[in-house]
Amino acid sequence: MRRIPNFVLLRAFESAARLGSFAAAAAELSLTPSAISHQIKELEEVFRKPLFYRLNRRVDLTAEGARFADSLTRVLNALEASCSEVSLAPTGQVLSLYCAPSFAAKWLGPRLGTLTQRHPEIVIRLTTAAEPLDLTRAREVDVAISYGTAVQRTGIAVTPLGKEFIVPLCAPSVLANKRNARKLISEFALIESQLSRVTWRDWFAMNGFTTAPNVNQSFDRAALAISAAVDGLGIALESTRFAEKELARGELIELGANEFPRIARETHFFSVRREEEDIPKIQLFRKWLMGSLKPKRT
Repeated sequence: MRRIPNFVLLRAFESAARLGSFAAAAAELSLTPSAISHQIKELEEVFRKPLFYRLNRRVDLTAEGARFADSLTRVLNALEASCSEVSLAPTGQVLSLYCAPSFAAKWLGPRLGTLTQRHPEIVIRLTTAAEPLDLTRAREVDVAISYGTAVQRTGIAVTPLGKEFIVPLCAPSVLANKRNARKLISEFALIESQLSRVTWRDWFAMNGFTTAPNVNQSFDRAALAISAAVDGLGIALESTRFAEKELARGELIELGANEFPRIARETHFFSVRREEEDIPKIQLFRKWLMGSLKPKRT
């Protein structure tokens, strides 16, 4: 049995803490200020400590009350979001997706509109984080797209999302002085993505550079490294998949495209529990994802 106070008491406290007033909480919950005061007093008796300081014309949270209010508001926000999902998708078509941040920002996010237009019955709940997710433990998540590696477990099906080309990228203005690509890379400021599977040191070694790379900027997200390159702050070593839009717009160019070999790596992986592979919403999302990743014919 969960040791949680009566929800009515929690709701009264959270409302009063969020609005900063017993009277405002009473108005929000269609109660009297006296009822709110009694409910909060009862909650304080449960905890055996005060949650508010009662002053002449106002109330202030105690330190314990402020900490509790912050946590409780987050919990109620999550509960409200879950209730909204059920309302939006009465047939159970909420797809909970866990995704690497830069993949979500640079590739998946701009394309989700296409999926939801074709299948309005699917409601995407997207969570991002850098670490690969263990789907055997995170049962609330339907599918995961991870960067670098995927958690390998019995009962989990993992599919690589194809090789990505990792190349030097820079703004056209960087080439304004017409220096050759090798000289430019050896002398110009370089931008590194901290989580990248290929570092500038690796790239220098692969291409026969004898000097150390001049890395003067480092970011923990590929999306930030690409943005910095667009702003002319340096040369980024990044995936063309992530820079697709910037390359198409001419905001970035591939430096030394005819001089340096492209590095191809499988860096993103799709994971799903095998027992759930045939669930329609998962089949639909997987088919759309794989189809969208196929290179377009020219």
